Amino acid sequence: MNREMLEQHLAMVEGHVTLGEGHIARQHELIVKLEQSGHESGEAISLLRSFKEMQEMHLAHRDRLKRELSV
Repeated sequence: MNREMLEQHLAMVEGHVTLGEGHIARQHELIVKLEQSGHESGEAISLLRSFKEMQEMHLAHRDRLKRELSV
């Protein structure tokens, strides 16, 4: 991949990271609301775990791209 493509890819991945942060924050809020109102939160917690795993992948991808660009 040439530098321009790496930079474009990095911008896309950084967008995914930003979206992921929002998804994780909203899911935390939803879990709190569910638990405060006495509702089952197991599925919401499972989804939060999935969001966090995906976020870790996005962050790792972002870091790899940054390393490639710094070489």
